[in-house]
Amino acid sequence: MSPKELNYIEDALGHEKFLKTQCQEAVQNLQDPELKSCAEQLMQKHQQIFDNFYNLV
Repeated sequence: MSPKELNYIEDALGHEKFLKTQCQEAVQNLQDPELKSCAEQLMQKHQQIFDNFYNLV
């Protein structure tokens, strides 16, 4: 991989980590079970995306 491609993956990993963290905070703070479930699903999806990018390296 070129350095530019590696920088892209590094940026993508950082974004996905941030989004997962935001979802975790939402899960901790939400009271509504339906919204909490939605945030948990988003958190899992961002973890999957993070893992996919990480496995490219």
